[in-house]
Amino acid sequence: MAAFRIDLIGRYLRPHRKNLLIGALALLIVNVLSVTIPMEVKTIVDDLREGFSINDVFKQAAWIVCLASAMGCFRLLSRQLVFGVGRQVEVDLRQRLFDHMLTQEPGWVQEVGSGEVISRATSDVENIRRLLGFTILSLTNTVLAYCFTLPAMIAIDPWLTLAAIALYPVMLGTVSLFGGRMVKQRKRQQESLANLSELIQEDLSGISAIKIYGQETSERNAFNQLNNKYRDSAIGLARTASTLFPLLQGISSISLLLLIAIGSGQLERGTLSIGGLVALILYVERLVFPTALLGFTLNTFQIGQVSLERVEELLKRKPKIKDPDIPKVLRNGISGRLEAKELTISYQGSNRKVLDRLSFVIDPGELVAVVGPIGCGKTTLARAIGRMVEVPKGELFLDKHDVVDLRLEDLRKNVAFVPQEGYLFTNSLAENLRYGDPEASNERIEASAQQARFMDDIRGFPDGFKTLVGERGITLSGGQRQRAALGRALLVRSPVIVLDDALASVDNKTASAILSSIREQKDRTIVMISHQLSAAAACDRILVLEEGRLVQQGTHTALIEREGTYKRLWEREKAAEELGAVV
Repeated sequence: MAAFRIDLIGRYLRPHRKNLLIGALALLIVNVLSVTIPMEVKTIVDDLREGFSINDVFKQAAWIVCLASAMGCFRLLSRQLVFGVGRQVEVDLRQRLFDHMLTQEPGWVQEVGSGEVISRATSDVENIRRLLGFTILSLTNTVLAYCFTLPAMIAIDPWLTLAAIALYPVMLGTVSLFGGRMVKQRKRQQESLANLSELIQEDLSGISAIKIYGQETSERNAFNQLNNKYRDSAIGLARTASTLFPLLQGISSISLLLLIAIGSGQLERGTLSIGGLVALILYVERLVFPTALLGFTLNTFQIGQVSLERVEELLKRKPKIKDPDIPKVLRNGISGRLEAKELTISYQGSNRKVLDRLSFVIDPGELVAVVGPIGCGKTTLARAIGRMVEVPKGELFLDKHDVVDLRLEDLRKNVAFVPQEGYLFTNSLAENLRYGDPEASNERIEASAQQARFMDDIRGFPDGFKTLVGERGITLSGGQRQRAALGRALLVRSPVIVLDDALASVDNKTASAILSSIREQKDRTIVMISHQLSAAAACDRILVLEEGRLVQQGTHTALIEREGTYKRLWEREKAAEELGAVV
C-alpha cells in the first residue's frame, strides 16, 4: 500500500517536475548557505581575538549580509515554486473531480452522499495540497538541514554536537504526541464548523417553515448547542497549541544551556574556540525549527495519503450510465417516435421490478398521458426515456434507435425532461430560462415563457426577467417554479418533451392552456406523467400503469366506459373533488 501511495504522489507531481527540480535546487543552495554563514561568523569571531582590523570586520560582515540576502532570495524562490506546485495540483485535482462528477448518473449523489462528496472535493483536496506542497518542502528541508548541518557541527566538536542534540528526540516525541492530538482537535473543529454552517444554510432555506410552526426557540437552541460545541473544540485546540509551543521552546532552551555549559568548560581548557561555540549555537538554533516541525509534517503526510486514497476512490468510480463505446450518430432530425419493447427496470439491490415488461408505441406529435397509482413506475418510465436511470439494451427506442446506442448528449438534446421539482439556480429568471441554450435571444426566452403561461407573472415582478431567483427558486411559488422549469425545457425545442408531474402545482385551467400551447407545435411528442386525471383526459391517449405493468391504454372516453384501474382512479378523483366542494 505504501508503494502505491508513493507512486500515486509521483503521478501527481510528474507534470510539475520542472518547478520541483528548480525548487529543490534552490532549497539545496539555501542549506549550503545556511551552513556557510555560521562558519563565516566563526572566522570573524576568532579573527577578532587576534586583532583583526575594523575594516576587515566590516568587509566580512558585508559578505555575511550578502550571503544571508542570497539565502533569503533562494528560500523565497523554493517556497514559491514548491507551494505553487501544491496549489496547482489542488486546482487541477478539484477541476478533475468536478468534471468527473458531471459524468456520473443523476442518482449517484444519493448513493454516495452529498456531504461525503463535498468533503472529498474540499477537505481531502486541501490535505493533498498540503501533502504535495508543505510536506514535501518540509521533509526535504529537514533532510538537507541534517545532512549539511550535522557534519559541520561534528567537524567543530563531535561530543559537544552529541550533547547539543541529545534532547532532540524528546522534542520530536513531544511534537508527535501533541501533533496527533492537534490533528484530531482540528478535525473536530472543522466538523463543528461544518455542522454550524449546515444548520445556518438549512434554516435560511426553511425560514418560512420555521416561522409557520413557531420553531424559532427550537432552532435558536440547536444553534446554541452547535455554536458552543464549536467554541469548545476551538478552545481545546488553542490550549493544546499553547501548551506545546512553550514546551518546545523550553526543550530548545535546555539544549542551548547544555551547549553553553559544556562549551564553556572546553573554552576554559582551550579545546574549543569562541567562534566555534558561536557557530555551534547558530547550528543548534537552525535545527530546532525543522526538528519541531517534523512531527507535524509526518502527521500531515499520513493524513494526505489517506485523502489521496479517498479522492482516487471517487475518481475511479465508473458512471453506470455512460456513452456507448461506438455511439450511433444521428445524421437526420428526430421525429419523436418512442417505442418500448418488454421494458424491464429494477433498481440495484432490489429484486422488485419497477417496470415489468412494458411495451407501447408513441407516434410523433402525439400527446400521451401516463397515469396510475403511487409507486406504479411512472417517474421511472419518465427518467428512462432520457436515460436518467439504467435502461437495458434493446428495450427502449427513439425513432427506432436504441437509446443505449446513442450518445447521452445527443439523446438529451432531443428529449427535454421536466421533473416535478424543477431546480432553479440562484440567478436571474432570464438566465434560468436560457440555461439549456445560453445563447438564446430575448425573443426566444419571451416566447418560451409565454408558452409556459409564465409571462403574466414575470410582468408582475418589479425587475421582470432580471428578477433574481433565490436559492432553489425559494422566492417563487411552487407553480411559478414549475412553469419556469417548463419554459426552460421549451426553449431548447426538443422533439420529445417528458413532463414528470411538472404541472402538479398548476391549476387545471392553466395546465390545459399550457398543453394547448405546446400542442400547437405539431412536431413535438409530449409524454405527460400526471396524477391529475382531469388534465390527462385532454390527451390523445392514456397509458395506465399498475405495479410496473401496462394494464390499460386508450382515450379517456374509452377507458371510463370499462372497468379497470383508470375508471377506479377517475371515480376516486371525482369523489375527492365533490367532497372538497361540499367542505
